[in-house]
Amino acid sequence: MGKTLFDKIWEKHVVATVEDGPTQLYIDRHYCHEVTSPQAFQGMRNRNLTFLRPEKTYCIPDHNIPTLHQEQPIEDPISRHQVETLTKNANEFGITLYGLGHKKNGVIHVVGPENGLTLPGMTIVCGDSHTSTHGALGAVAFGIGTSEVEMVMASQCVLQSKPMRMRITIDGTLGKGVCAKDMALYVIAKMTTGGATGYFVEYAGEAIRALSMEGRLTLCNLSIEMGARGGLVAPDETTIAYVKGREFAPKGKDWEDAVAYWKTLKTDDDAIFDVEITFKAENIEPMVTYGTNPGMGLGITQSIPTMDSIDESSKISYGKSLEYMGFKPGEKMLGKKIDYVFLGSCTNGRIEDFRVFANYVKGKKKASHIIAWLVPGSWAVEAQVREEGLVEILEAAGFQLRQPGCSACLAMNEDKIPAGKYAVSTSNRNFEGRQGPGSRTILAGPLVAAAAAVTGCITDPRI
Repeated sequence: MGKTLFDKIWEKHVVATVEDGPTQLYIDRHYCHEVTSPQAFQGMRNRNLTFLRPEKTYCIPDHNIPTLHQEQPIEDPISRHQVETLTKNANEFGITLYGLGHKKNGVIHVVGPENGLTLPGMTIVCGDSHTSTHGALGAVAFGIGTSEVEMVMASQCVLQSKPMRMRITIDGTLGKGVCAKDMALYVIAKMTTGGATGYFVEYAGEAIRALSMEGRLTLCNLSIEMGARGGLVAPDETTIAYVKGREFAPKGKDWEDAVAYWKTLKTDDDAIFDVEITFKAENIEPMVTYGTNPGMGLGITQSIPTMDSIDESSKISYGKSLEYMGFKPGEKMLGKKIDYVFLGSCTNGRIEDFRVFANYVKGKKKASHIIAWLVPGSWAVEAQVREEGLVEILEAAGFQLRQPGCSACLAMNEDKIPAGKYAVSTSNRNFEGRQGPGSRTILAGPLVAAAAAVTGCITDPRI
């Protein structure tokens, strides 16, 4: 029997297997940010341990950093303490740190791929659920807990139970105005937030192959939102072209050898998945969420499901979700007034997202009541926005470009949505209070966000 792509990478990294227990898996790259690492570093001190392979870990503060005036001390004492603690820990243990003010600082899941630190065939972990992002390059990437972070620091391995394998195939061609974010939200809505629990997902099909690498990063980023352990796409010419020439990518003969290996990283024709699911790209339209989890999404022209379409066991929670959002069953999302727009995060903070946003708002004006936060995922993205002249387009339309960071994806920094206000957000989660206590989040792609920023309400960008 043939092997899946996941199996091939997993098996290459197995150090040992505990009988009737987990696998000891070798980790090629460990990303480390300020939120989930302090206890792990302290655990290392308590046990008088050192990093087995410190060169494999890269520390980047991103959750707590401000997106304005980064040259000044962080005002919030909790955020400042967390960022300073990461700096102290990285320096003490001799770990590479791209700290605040460093040219490689930014959102960790944006910085890794764009610098060639993320490569096909790798195993990659971080104390962050959206580590699944890196699977876009054909890597087995997943989030881990703080105790596991310490395990990787000390041994360069982690104990993991091998997940089941699922393949999601999307055939056909995406329609006008439909992007990778819409594809992801559509799949999550169909699968539900628990539909892929216990599985590692491989994305395949014509529509997947047609995605740019940045689109694939968006898609894999959201794998966790349907319960999956991670998601990945087999490397191809798009992958190789993306990686080539990046700072930490192999060079010379090493590059040739790496490419030859990467071309073997694909699922065998006779491999069998535990679950196979197929969708048609032409059925996907621009998406928005209406509830308080990423699975509560619908096509922008559709209506919020009525109560009689909801399972009896879910009606109470469904009603509470709509009550929190201030929506009613059967309503249309089109035309609903919004207050904030957020473009950014590890989901949609890349240059392609800024191109889409800028292209839509060119020659238009931001709605006067809208507060918009446009936050690049890294300083490299920020520089490219300027080099391509996008910043002039954005500023002419009434927008301000902010500095890199996680920003309004989550309420761990200064960029918080006020209670009761509606935000169209290109981030990954819309839980109650995710963007600030009492905030109401509508997830969408960069094109829908741009249309909302201009019109001040939920608008179909195709019209």
